[in-house]
Amino acid sequence: MNKLNKKLIGRILFVFCIVVIFSIVMNSFFLPKYLLYKKKHALAAITEQLDAMDTKQLLQNMEALENKYDVTIVNTPITANLNALNETIIGLLNKKGITLSKFWITDESLGKLNEYQMVRKIYNQEKLKSSFLVTFMKKDEIVFVVGESISHSAETLTIVNQFTLYTYAGELLLLIILSALFTRSIVRPLAKIQDAAEAISSLSFTKVHIRTGDEIEALAESINQMSDKLEHAHHELEARNENLRQFIANISHELKTPLSLIKAYSSGIKDGMDDGTYIDVIQQQTDDIAMLVGKLLELSKLQTDLYRMNTFDFKQLLHRTLQKYRFSIQQEAIQLSVDDSLLNQHHIFADEQKIEMVLNNFISNAMKYSTNQQIRITALNKDDFLHFSITNGIENDEQRQWDLIWEPFYVMESSRNKQLSGTGLGLSIARTILQKHEAPFGFHIENEEITFYFSLPIDTSTN
Repeated sequence: MNKLNKKLIGRILFVFCIVVIFSIVMNSFFLPKYLLYKKKHALAAITEQLDAMDTKQLLQNMEALENKYDVTIVNTPITANLNALNETIIGLLNKKGITLSKFWITDESLGKLNEYQMVRKIYNQEKLKSSFLVTFMKKDEIVFVVGESISHSAETLTIVNQFTLYTYAGELLLLIILSALFTRSIVRPLAKIQDAAEAISSLSFTKVHIRTGDEIEALAESINQMSDKLEHAHHELEARNENLRQFIANISHELKTPLSLIKAYSSGIKDGMDDGTYIDVIQQQTDDIAMLVGKLLELSKLQTDLYRMNTFDFKQLLHRTLQKYRFSIQQEAIQLSVDDSLLNQHHIFADEQKIEMVLNNFISNAMKYSTNQQIRITALNKDDFLHFSITNGIENDEQRQWDLIWEPFYVMESSRNKQLSGTGLGLSIARTILQKHEAPFGFHIENEEITFYFSLPIDTSTN
């Protein structure tokens, strides 16, 4: 039996003992008084009814009234002689089986009767272990005595209390057994929940299956939901840690080559081996490092940068951005097609500067990796959203990890030639900006072509 079982059973037994003690106290001290009160109240009600009857009717129906109300009724003409009056009443009561050792009508009581007042008395018969509750009333010079015997309850209550204690002892044993069963049905599910919680704390994301139809089942469901969320968060954290390790490895790789070249060419200059190009190489490598650091700082800044959301003309922004690449596109003989004929509503709500960065990265990425010298750009409206996509040819290598395409330093050119691949941070920057805008985005590959896309809400208030 565990601690919770013992605690629940102990508290149930404590409450049970309090109930037992309360019951015995009530029986011993308050039940006799309550019984006498009820008897007095009932006798008073009977005498009120009798008093409302006329004397003749009362005398005729006296026996029937005794049987009906289970009382004793006697009558005698009232007299000033108290001894004679008391002896007469005692004799009449004896004839009806009421034997009294203590009974006496006093002068005071007789005076009240002569004034037609009811007199209520209780005569304690100690030897008979009973009391006689009586009401005297006067009607037409006749005194009526209405009484009822009440047995003393002390001995009866002692026997009752003893029997009650025996009964409570049996109930206590039964209560212990039932409490153990009931608490077990409560504690066992809680023990399962405890085991599950301990397993979760040890990064073993288990679930607990409990069907009790109450709050314990609801608690179990909450534990299961917490387990799922923690497991998901744990996997995400592991993935982020892995990405961080990869990120650090990639930075090391990106910086190692230019730093090695700078060191080598610096040594060559020191040894007098410079043919006039060493300084240019060092400057080029320094520029590459500066560009890489700048991109990293830009990517980091985008995580916390304040986005200035406003309404602007996306079509105008798109053509302004493409204009910067016209010369390079012509120089590399790339065929560019732009279809914005379905772009009827082209005012969107976003950060214009950040969206321009996304367009720059998508367009420059398409120019670097296009294998068919073709780039197709489409912009259209649908369901209060502007949908943008850019497509270019690509070599679909099945061994390439396309799910890492948005990660920093991932490049789609396997040789990592910087003339082709760049820093590998462009798509990461685009992803960060679109995530901050809560914009749907992604890519898909079909027929050796890759299409990047995103959607932004249209500002309908400008229409």
